[in-house]
Amino acid sequence: MKKSKYLGMVILMLTTGTVFAYGGGSSSSTKACAKPKFTEFVPAENTEVASGSSFSFTASANTHPESIKVNVKGISANIKVSPQNAGSSFKVTGTLPDSLKDTFARIAIDASAQNNCNGAGGWLIKIKQ
Repeated sequence: MKKSKYLGMVILMLTTGTVFAYGGGSSSSTKACAKPKFTEFVPAENTEVASGSSFSFTASANTHPESIKVNVKGISANIKVSPQNAGSSFKVTGTLPDSLKDTFARIAIDASAQNNCNGAGGWLIKIKQ
């Protein structure tokens, strides 16, 4: 009887050690990925605009400004990035390509944050002639 109790205790001790080996505890070295966020889209989503119109949006403060890339229906858009407030967010402005007329287009945004997390966003507009 005593041998079976000791054997049961040994088995429990061995299995608890392997359970903690699979990340049972928390670690301060692992950080959550804080992706860049994009807001305040102008013109608003699903709005009808003229070809060559300007657009703008705001990128969150953790965004690397030089990493921001904007494509409009697959065409790279020239953009200007400027800080809104010191340490706050970035205002991004650009112009729709003149070649896009009478079509729907997605303004697609890609950027990376200061912690090397990539983020994407965008919105859909209708471009008239």
